[in-house]
Amino acid sequence: MPDASLLPIVIIILLAIGFAFVNGTNDTANAIATVVGTRVMSPRQAVLMAAAANLVGATTGVAVARTIGKGILVPEAITYTTIIAGLIAVISWTSLATWRGLPVSLTHGMVSSLAMAGVGVAGAAAVNWAVLGKVVAAIIIAPAIGFAGGYLMMVAIMWLFSKSRPDRVGRIFSNAQILSASYMAFSHGRNDGQMPIGLITMAMVIYSGNLALWDSIPVWIILVAAGSISAGTAIGGWRVVKTLGVRMTALKPVNGFAAETAAATVIQIASSIGIPVSTTHTISASIMGVGATRRLSAVRWGVAGHIFAAWVLTIPICGVIAFILATILKGLF
Repeated sequence: MPDASLLPIVIIILLAIGFAFVNGTNDTANAIATVVGTRVMSPRQAVLMAAAANLVGATTGVAVARTIGKGILVPEAITYTTIIAGLIAVISWTSLATWRGLPVSLTHGMVSSLAMAGVGVAGAAAVNWAVLGKVVAAIIIAPAIGFAGGYLMMVAIMWLFSKSRPDRVGRIFSNAQILSASYMAFSHGRNDGQMPIGLITMAMVIYSGNLALWDSIPVWIILVAAGSISAGTAIGGWRVVKTLGVRMTALKPVNGFAAETAAATVIQIASSIGIPVSTTHTISASIMGVGATRRLSAVRWGVAGHIFAAWVLTIPICGVIAFILATILKGLF
């Protein structure tokens, strides 16, 4: 029998909106850090562009939403408690990281939170370890490809334009970078924007008992999630933008174009096959790869080290918080 109580549904929808919003504020940097850092667009222009592209991206496809919603946990472990605990954990950590100016992976935070909340409720058997293994593999693979892609694309551009005047190259890529930044924002929406869609759909399946919702996710869920992540992007996490676009390495328009195009392509491929990847990891690695084409010392590895530390800490911190919350809340809903 479907649960007649609307309270947990309302709580989950509000938390999912909050999650999408903080996702947008932290991951604004993924889409606009390079275009702002190179001064191709003003911050206001960049956030408006990114918000619009995020909105469109989040409404195109639901493969990642299905992986998040019904792939991480076995059906018996998908409860209101696991969803609520997971959402509170990742929102708390991301808000702190954004305030500190650190880009973090909400994807991996959410996956870790759901998995450990499931363990807190139903033990280790709650986790679909095969699916989780694919997501964990992407933690290493996506940034590695992003780094290599950024490096190789920058090398290719330098070879193709080796005989061109620097001012001509600057003009060409000042325009081209607007397109690449839009591409990156669209890709972010298509991957990260689907996570709140999957979470709200999980709750609606529990409430209605209708598994067919996964085959035809209601349009209102998609629009609520897309609008929330777009709103968060429009607000912008400016400390994170400064970290990625200014502090990590000096960027020119051509560098921003190479980094954004390489990272967005990796994210698009992952989204098409339903694998949630860290847009933060991927664009950060691409920026490092582009910077390394000049010389390794062009990358401020101290800043990169702080970013890497935040990446590493995200998974255990979110997991521990979610496990504790799930253990406390177990049986409440």
